[in-house]
Parts: sequence; structure tokens; C-alpha cells
Amino acid sequence: MVTEQATRRLCVTYVKSAIGYSARQKATVRALGLRHLGDMVEHNDQPAVRGMVAKVSHLVSVEVVEE
Repeated sequence: MVTEQATRRLCVTYVKSAIGYSARQKATVRALGLRHLGDMVEHNDQPAVRGMVAKVSHLVSVEVVEE
């Protein structure tokens, strides 16, 4: 059974440099698959990804994409 949450995707864009922030936040940005400013990745809308985005919300922008 497919839930509504499984059909949603998050489009995460790296908009602010992590220079000057903790190594933990830099690692979170990297774990999301973001390397350079302006990079954009899509992830399934899952609690783990939402938590990662919440920790670095000041460095990234997020759009919800319905499929």
C-alpha cells in the first residue's frame, strides 16, 4: 500500500555557505548530497530527511513536489 507521504518528494537547494558553522552541520549538508552552492537534490519525503533539513534549514531551501 502506497501512502501519500511516499509519493511526495522534497527538492532541497543549497543556498547559503556552511563556512563558519559547526562540522556537524557541514556533515549534514554533505549527507544530503549537496556539495556546492546552488546544488539541488531530490529526496523522498521521509522523517529522517525532514530531520536533516530541519537541522540545516538556515542553509537550504526546500520545496515539496507532489507526484
